Amino acid sequence: MFGLGTPELIVILGIAFLFFGGKKLPEIGAGLGKGITSFKKGIQGAEEPEPEKEQSKEQISS
Repeated sequence: MFGLGTPELIVILGIAFLFFGGKKLPEIGAGLGKGITSFKKGIQGAEEPEPEKEQSKEQISS
């Protein structure tokens, strides 16, 4: 995972805790989780062709 081991992750989390504080970290984590989820949904939606567009392309070519 990007060459980061357990000690490096602990240091990064410790710095984040000192910088943002204990009350803000859960909010930041929830926001990141929602952002990643919406990004994945957007990527999956872009990979799957929409049926309406496929039908309209077939009608145009006919």
